[in-house]
Amino acid sequence: MAFAPVPLQPLERGYLAVLRLRSLIGWSINAGLAAVADVGLHARTGLPFGVVVIPILLLGLISVVFLVPGRWRRWGYAFTERELHVARGWLTRVHTIVPVARVQQIDVSQGPLERGAGVATLSLHTAGTENSLVVLPGISRQRAEDIRDAIRGRIRDAAW
Repeated sequence: MAFAPVPLQPLERGYLAVLRLRSLIGWSINAGLAAVADVGLHARTGLPFGVVVIPILLLGLISVVFLVPGRWRRWGYAFTERELHVARGWLTRVHTIVPVARVQQIDVSQGPLERGAGVATLSLHTAGTENSLVVLPGISRQRAEDIRDAIRGRIRDAAW
Protein backbone atom coordinates (compact mmCIF):
# COMPACT_ATOMS: atom_id res chain seq x y z
CA MET A 1 0.00 0.00 0.00
CA ALA A 2 1.60 3.21 -1.18
CA PHE A 3 0.78 6.57 0.34
CA ALA A 4 0.48 9.73 -1.69
CA PRO A 5 3.41 12.06 -1.16
CA VAL A 6 2.70 15.05 1.02
CA PRO A 7 3.75 18.38 -0.53
CA LEU A 8 6.30 20.02 1.75
CA GLN A 9 6.50 23.70 2.60
CA PRO A 10 9.88 25.45 2.71
CA LEU A 11 11.18 26.99 5.90
CA GLU A 12 10.83 30.73 6.46
CA ARG A 13 13.37 32.89 4.65
CA GLY A 14 14.37 34.44 7.99
CA TYR A 15 15.84 31.07 8.99
CA LEU A 16 18.34 31.41 6.12
CA ALA A 17 19.64 34.56 7.83
CA VAL A 18 19.90 32.63 11.12
CA LEU A 19 21.87 29.83 9.46
CA ARG A 20 24.14 32.34 7.72
CA LEU A 21 24.82 34.20 10.97
CA ARG A 22 25.58 30.95 12.83
CA SER A 23 27.94 29.88 10.06
CA LEU A 24 29.58 33.30 9.97
CA ILE A 25 30.15 33.19 13.75
CA GLY A 26 31.68 29.71 13.53
CA TRP A 27 33.93 30.60 10.61
CA SER A 28 34.98 33.85 12.34
CA ILE A 29 36.15 31.84 15.34
CA ASN A 30 38.01 29.48 12.99
CA ALA A 31 39.59 32.44 11.19
CA GLY A 32 40.70 33.92 14.51
CA LEU A 33 42.35 30.65 15.50
CA ALA A 34 43.92 30.41 12.04
CA ALA A 35 45.31 33.94 12.41
CA VAL A 36 46.93 32.94 15.69
CA ALA A 37 48.41 29.86 13.98
CA ASP A 38 49.60 32.06 11.11
CA VAL A 39 51.41 34.39 13.52
CA GLY A 40 53.07 31.39 15.18
CA LEU A 41 54.07 29.88 11.82
CA HIS A 42 55.42 33.21 10.60
CA ALA A 43 57.50 33.67 13.76
CA ARG A 44 58.94 30.12 13.72
CA THR A 45 59.32 29.37 10.01
CA GLY A 46 59.14 32.71 8.24
CA LEU A 47 56.21 31.59 6.09
CA PRO A 48 54.23 34.55 4.77
CA PHE A 49 51.23 35.60 6.82
CA GLY A 50 48.00 34.20 5.38
CA VAL A 51 49.10 30.64 4.64
CA VAL A 52 46.52 29.34 7.10
CA VAL A 53 44.00 32.15 7.47
CA ILE A 54 43.35 32.83 3.77
CA PRO A 55 42.18 29.26 2.98
CA ILE A 56 40.00 29.34 6.12
CA LEU A 57 38.46 32.64 5.03
CA LEU A 58 37.78 31.25 1.54
CA LEU A 59 36.15 28.12 2.97
CA GLY A 60 34.04 30.29 5.25
CA LEU A 61 32.97 32.48 2.34
CA ILE A 62 32.00 29.43 0.28
CA SER A 63 30.10 28.03 3.23
CA VAL A 64 28.14 31.19 4.01
CA VAL A 65 27.38 32.11 0.39
CA PHE A 66 26.76 28.68 -1.22
CA LEU A 67 26.50 25.79 1.26
CA VAL A 68 24.19 27.36 3.84
CA PRO A 69 21.47 28.29 1.30
CA GLY A 70 21.67 24.76 -0.09
CA ARG A 71 21.19 23.34 3.39
CA TRP A 72 18.25 25.68 4.00
CA ARG A 73 16.57 24.68 0.69
CA ARG A 74 16.67 21.01 1.65
CA TRP A 75 14.48 21.50 4.70
CA GLY A 76 10.72 21.13 4.33
CA TYR A 77 7.71 20.33 6.43
CA ALA A 78 3.99 19.64 6.25
CA PHE A 79 1.33 19.41 8.92
CA THR A 80 -1.73 17.35 7.99
CA GLU A 81 -3.64 17.52 11.30
CA ARG A 82 -2.82 13.82 11.83
CA GLU A 83 0.93 13.90 11.12
CA LEU A 84 3.87 16.26 11.05
CA HIS A 85 6.31 15.63 8.19
CA VAL A 86 9.85 16.99 8.48
CA ALA A 87 12.35 16.43 5.66
CA ARG A 88 15.97 17.50 5.52
CA GLY A 89 19.40 16.55 4.29
CA TRP A 90 21.51 16.59 1.17
CA LEU A 91 23.66 13.46 1.08
CA THR A 92 21.37 11.58 3.39
CA ARG A 93 17.77 12.61 2.88
CA VAL A 94 15.68 12.12 6.04
CA HIS A 95 11.89 12.32 6.02
CA THR A 96 10.45 12.00 9.52
CA ILE A 97 6.73 11.50 10.06
CA VAL A 98 5.38 12.10 13.54
CA PRO A 99 1.85 10.84 14.19
CA VAL A 100 0.07 13.41 16.32
CA ALA A 101 -1.27 10.68 18.59
CA ARG A 102 2.35 9.81 19.61
CA VAL A 103 3.29 13.30 20.79
CA GLN A 104 3.86 13.63 24.53
CA GLN A 105 5.42 17.08 24.84
CA ILE A 106 5.59 20.13 22.58
CA ASP A 107 8.10 22.98 22.85
CA VAL A 108 8.14 26.23 20.90
CA SER A 109 11.45 28.03 21.35
CA GLN A 110 13.29 31.05 19.99
CA GLY A 111 16.91 31.97 20.55
CA PRO A 112 18.15 35.56 20.14
CA LEU A 113 19.05 35.09 16.47
CA GLU A 114 15.71 33.43 15.76
CA ARG A 115 13.81 36.23 17.53
CA GLY A 116 15.65 38.77 15.39
CA ALA A 117 14.74 36.88 12.23
CA GLY A 118 11.13 36.25 13.30
CA VAL A 119 11.36 32.44 13.31
CA ALA A 120 10.93 29.76 15.95
CA THR A 121 11.70 26.10 16.54
CA LEU A 122 8.98 23.52 17.17
CA SER A 123 10.16 20.45 19.12
CA LEU A 124 8.00 17.36 19.48
CA HIS A 125 8.81 14.70 22.07
CA THR A 126 7.33 11.28 21.40
CA ALA A 127 7.26 8.00 23.26
CA GLY A 128 10.38 5.88 23.08
CA THR A 129 14.05 6.56 23.59
CA GLU A 130 15.58 6.53 20.10
CA ASN A 131 14.54 9.36 17.78
CA SER A 132 12.00 10.49 20.34
CA LEU A 133 12.71 14.16 19.64
CA VAL A 134 11.76 15.72 16.30
CA VAL A 135 12.84 19.31 15.74
CA LEU A 136 11.41 21.64 13.13
CA PRO A 137 13.39 24.90 13.02
CA GLY A 138 12.77 27.96 10.90
CA ILE A 139 9.01 28.38 10.94
CA SER A 140 7.19 31.52 12.04
CA ARG A 141 6.30 31.69 15.72
CA GLN A 142 2.62 31.96 14.81
CA ARG A 143 2.82 28.83 12.63
CA ALA A 144 4.66 26.94 15.41
CA GLU A 145 1.99 27.95 17.93
CA ASP A 146 -0.79 27.00 15.49
CA ILE A 147 0.72 23.52 15.02
CA ARG A 148 1.24 23.20 18.80
CA ASP A 149 -2.36 24.16 19.51
CA ALA A 150 -3.71 21.80 16.82
CA ILE A 151 -1.69 18.90 18.25
CA ARG A 152 -2.85 19.76 21.79
CA GLY A 153 -6.44 19.75 20.57
CA ARG A 154 -6.03 16.35 18.90
CA ILE A 155 -4.36 14.88 21.98
CA ARG A 156 -7.05 16.28 24.28
CA ASP A 157 -9.85 14.88 22.07
CA ALA A 158 -8.27 11.44 21.71
CA ALA A 159 -9.78 8.67 23.79
CA TRP A 160 -7.49 7.21 26.48
